[in-house]
Amino acid sequence: MDYAVLTGIVLVTGVMLALIAQWRDWRPPLIVAIAVGVAVRVLIMYTSAIDSWQPVDFVESFKPAGEAVLRGEDPVLASEGGWHFLPTIPYVYGILLWLGIPWEYAGRLVTVVADIALIPLVAKLAGGPKASLRALQYALNPLALLIACVHGQVEPVALVFGVAAFVVARGPGDPERPGMTTDVVAKVRRGLAAYGMRASIPRVIGRGGMLHRALLPGADDLANLKRGALAGLLMGLALCAKSWPIWLIPGMLLLLPNLRSRVAALFTTGLVPIFFLVTLPVFAGTSLDQIPAVIHTIQDIRPIIGEWGWTPWFTGGDWALIPELASFGTNLIYACVIAVLIVWRRADPIDLTTAILLIFMVVTPRLGAQYLLWFMPFLVARPTRFAWPAIIGVSLWAGYGYLYMTQFDVTTWWYLHQDWSRASIVLLPVLLLAMPWGRRVAPAPDLAPAVETTEKARIISAA
Repeated sequence: MDYAVLTGIVLVTGVMLALIAQWRDWRPPLIVAIAVGVAVRVLIMYTSAIDSWQPVDFVESFKPAGEAVLRGEDPVLASEGGWHFLPTIPYVYGILLWLGIPWEYAGRLVTVVADIALIPLVAKLAGGPKASLRALQYALNPLALLIACVHGQVEPVALVFGVAAFVVARGPGDPERPGMTTDVVAKVRRGLAAYGMRASIPRVIGRGGMLHRALLPGADDLANLKRGALAGLLMGLALCAKSWPIWLIPGMLLLLPNLRSRVAALFTTGLVPIFFLVTLPVFAGTSLDQIPAVIHTIQDIRPIIGEWGWTPWFTGGDWALIPELASFGTNLIYACVIAVLIVWRRADPIDLTTAILLIFMVVTPRLGAQYLLWFMPFLVARPTRFAWPAIIGVSLWAGYGYLYMTQFDVTTWWYLHQDWSRASIVLLPVLLLAMPWGRRVAPAPDLAPAVETTEKARIISAA
């Protein structure tokens, strides 16, 4: 990498400014934070585009997908598995290449624009008086700059739609929101104890039961349904960029006001990926008999381990195909995510999401440096006590890989990779500490006024 020193200076300066902003409690206008973010991203995008070193997947996987769209071919199949997601982003690649923009710029333009859009979204996600401070800190986030501007990885595109879905789902009002405010399991248990199984089932799912009442339209029903549908539409677009935003869905649903809006959100979340899949013959030139092959390619995830965390200590720091360890790690992810959903079920849904994404990073058997961006907007918007040690730690680890290891030939790179990948295990306890342990229960909103109003209406009706 030719401009590693310049890039490193920009990243270190950004971290120092972000920490000083935290210390001095700077709250610049949002437009200033956006301007700073645009300036540093354009600079690093330019130096990365003219650099003699380009990321392998950026050239050999992403570019063929965009060129396939330009030729009217299926981007998943024509890239020979290099692109194994839905074709949404390759459509944009194809348009930019059709406009004559060189790939070194076109491929990064998609991710840089998305990452710039995340700056005001982080402010919205944070809410409150420190919203612009959080926007500035994300604008200077070193990992975001590396992933969006140097690597051109598509994480910012998935995040921009995912975070926007959270902002829409939360809607107006107090940015502090509780998670589950009703313990449904406890209610069902009490019903079973009081009435028995036969009598309790109709009280839950029968006419007039809990589920029936939850599905009845209430006040502001149309507005809530629209809010849920729009949030789901945005989350569906996030899933069209990559598959991992599925981990964001629980938090989005908890931010919505009622069950009906959540059903609407789930419906539109699933509808968008289906739309891009079934329209492949129209927009991508995919024949109908090729669609099963496209689905198989998207679903196929090779069990490559040895890049991060605990698995490099089983592979000597090299990549390896070990299905048993990959399967164990995948099951460990599911178990830990379920545990997080239980422990943080009453937390603010943003804190719940942060906990899910961080525990994923701790236990996952396979990870690329770009995965570490997943939790950044959420952790920056609602920082914990160990947020900055985690941010700086993963940025140093990723920066070593992007800026230092790329100075050497392939053989030396693999030699350095052995120590680099194994050293990542030091970051696992830091990420664990960065989870929002002190915010496992969010205060429920004051329901007294609503109860008082309901009681008055009952008395008037009885009179």
